[in-house]
Amino acid sequence: MAKINLDSMSLEELQQLRKDVEKALKTFEERRQKEARQKLEEEARKMGFSLSDLVGGKPAKKGRTLPPKYRHPDDASLTWTGRGRKPRWLVEEEEKGKSQDDFLIA
Repeated sequence: MAKINLDSMSLEELQQLRKDVEKALKTFEERRQKEARQKLEEEARKMGFSLSDLVGGKPAKKGRTLPPKYRHPDDASLTWTGRGRKPRWLVEEEEKGKSQDDFLIA
């Protein structure tokens, strides 16, 4: 690795160096993953496969699926987990004077 003489650098050069290092640190893991994927794709191609043939077409879904917390009284297929934007059916029921708690799943 090249040795950098920090004492001879101006303030602007040092600030730019800091920005460059921070960017490199942020993208380090992404670059390593990209490199690993390229190597694996190349090896799979040499053997007559694509990488997606070997590991599946889609990456695993991150996170978890939450169970519904609220249900429409007349249509059981309309549910809501309580996260994100309120569904239209719940907003309409609240406008009619009902409470969100009226739709809780027991």
